[in-house]
Amino acid sequence: MDLNERKLRILQALIGDFIRTGEPVGSRTLSKKYALGVSPATIRNEMSDLEDMGFLTHPHTSAGRVPSDKAYRLYVNELMRKKELTIEEKQVISEKLHSDISEFEKTIQHAASLLSEITNLTSFAMTPEADEDLLRFINILPVDQSTVVLMIVAESGKVSNTALKLKVPYTRENIELLSKSMTYNFKGKTISEALTVDIIKSFETDLEAMGMLAQNIMPNFMKTLEKMLNVNLYMDGLTNIFSIPEYNDIDRAKMFLELLDKKEDFTKKLIKRENGVIITIGNENADDMMQNCSLITATYHIDGKLVGKIGVIGPTRMKYDEVTSVIEYVTENLNNTFKLIGGNEDDE
Repeated sequence: MDLNERKLRILQALIGDFIRTGEPVGSRTLSKKYALGVSPATIRNEMSDLEDMGFLTHPHTSAGRVPSDKAYRLYVNELMRKKELTIEEKQVISEKLHSDISEFEKTIQHAASLLSEITNLTSFAMTPEADEDLLRFINILPVDQSTVVLMIVAESGKVSNTALKLKVPYTRENIELLSKSMTYNFKGKTISEALTVDIIKSFETDLEAMGMLAQNIMPNFMKTLEKMLNVNLYMDGLTNIFSIPEYNDIDRAKMFLELLDKKEDFTKKLIKRENGVIITIGNENADDMMQNCSLITATYHIDGKLVGKIGVIGPTRMKYDEVTSVIEYVTENLNNTFKLIGGNEDDE
């Protein structure tokens, strides 16, 4: 059975209508709403053929048809025309992402929030795997007589600030000396390399700086590095599902929330995905809990090396043309933002 041009036009119209309305689509609806140039009877016959070919399914409670995962795949690969964002939409994305670029983590969180706001779907942004992230500098900042803040800044722009309660007294001169010594010994090393350094040996020329103060701080320094190695996943818009008809089914909504509640498992799934804009639809997802979902991910880069992921998850009935365009533009802006962050820090 040939998937000819007429079948393709009917399928494209039906998918577009179903994505917009969420209602099964009948031949009469297609005939009235779209200039397909054929009678309702012909459309009905073509729809029957498309169902036999696995592109449409027929809900028991309706005379209309709905697209299958196979149909959505054809739509995404061949029939979809990406929506060109308006100048106003682009401006909103650019302004919001560049409004506060002082901290890497905040920018990532902001991106997730922005994606959710624009697409009305559940969004996420994942920080890069940090094994190869290089340390840029370490600073210890006084707070009060027994508290300091340990600041670690990586080349990617990732910043970690940890408040430490010290068991020994310190002077401003001591912590400045220790900061310089730590920066000297660890600058340019990857986080993984820093975790394998012999701490005592690295400070042989700075024994005075090492002292009790350094012995107090260094274990916390190592713990912080281990945390920086971890991938962080920020999510936004979980409650958006309650405005989507597909999740009026309590069991389906519960399964969706359980999937995202297992944050560590979901993060591992994202890490394994290929780079670039990747769309997996329904049963293309290996996880049983994701069989009714579509997942769209894109990758952003820092210094052309570190790669993080950003994207959305929702029902298979989503506006792929709009969502893909938004994700691509947000990703492009993230890449530019991290160039700015790097440039600003180099100027300091």
